[in-house]
Amino acid sequence: MSDLSFLPTAHVEHWYHFRSHAVKMKNHSMINEFILLGLTNSWELEIFYFVIFFLAYLSILAGNCLIILILTFDYHLHSTPMYFLLANLSFIDILFSTVTVPKMIVDFLRERKTISFWDCMAQIFLVHLLGGSEMALLIVMAIDRYVAICKPLHYMTIMNHQILVGSVLLSWTVGFVHTMSQMAFMVSLPFCGPNVIDDVFCDLPLVLKLACTDTSVQELLLVVFSMLISLISFILLLVSYIVILVTVWLRSPSGLSKALSTLSAHITVVTLFYGSVILIYAGPVSYSLDKFLSVFSSIITPLLNPIIYSLRNREMKAAIIRLRSRQICSKPNC
Repeated sequence: MSDLSFLPTAHVEHWYHFRSHAVKMKNHSMINEFILLGLTNSWELEIFYFVIFFLAYLSILAGNCLIILILTFDYHLHSTPMYFLLANLSFIDILFSTVTVPKMIVDFLRERKTISFWDCMAQIFLVHLLGGSEMALLIVMAIDRYVAICKPLHYMTIMNHQILVGSVLLSWTVGFVHTMSQMAFMVSLPFCGPNVIDDVFCDLPLVLKLACTDTSVQELLLVVFSMLISLISFILLLVSYIVILVTVWLRSPSGLSKALSTLSAHITVVTLFYGSVILIYAGPVSYSLDKFLSVFSSIITPLLNPIIYSLRNREMKAAIIRLRSRQICSKPNC
């Protein structure tokens, strides 16, 4: 130990206080990885989940990539603003599932499931970025449907190219602001143990509980901010759907059943998406339910979106037929 007797007593006390603080900070930064408990400890179930989730992920990629491919190369659909928004929704779904599902699939084959500290932080950042962007984009899509049905004569004027691009950029901006507000809770927190996350991937509520300090204030702010953006988005979507249904009923009562059958599927997906988000961040829930909701938001929603929003659409079905015919006729003996 260095001889500090030549320093004044106050300086010596400051020195020992500084050294103690440095030792604590060093100890706080000891964690360099987290352990994920996953869904089950049964090897047979993990093999089963590996197969199911692998097939689901392939379906997510196939369905959403097909939509992007069709909307890119079928010029008949370029004149309808809605399909530009659908392509962006598929792009977000691909990224959202890719952030979590591949790691989840690989972990089913590992006995010890770990993720590095910074990979965990990156996963949290991207999940909230893409989740917030999708929330905003779903609102834009609802507004698009409202304008198309309630103001059909002005649809192309209102939903012009500049508005569409600006709306998509705005949705990404909302996602970025949302994820930065969430990550602000994590920046100054020390993590010195434990490092076990009882889930299939890193998510903010569970990681926040592992900090080596009192996080009650951060947890409260997390719930408030997450509930605020989720509830506002959900309410706006429901209001837009109700206005659309009322408008259709006033103009043509016979067309209400068709509009209701179409929007009911949309409302179902939106309710499932927002319901899972609200339950995760609303407060304490059982770990088994938390895992189910995490899997649901990562796999089921990206899997349902192409089916509900695109592949059930008559124009999309016609576009698939045109794309298939174009491939057949591109052969030399066509």
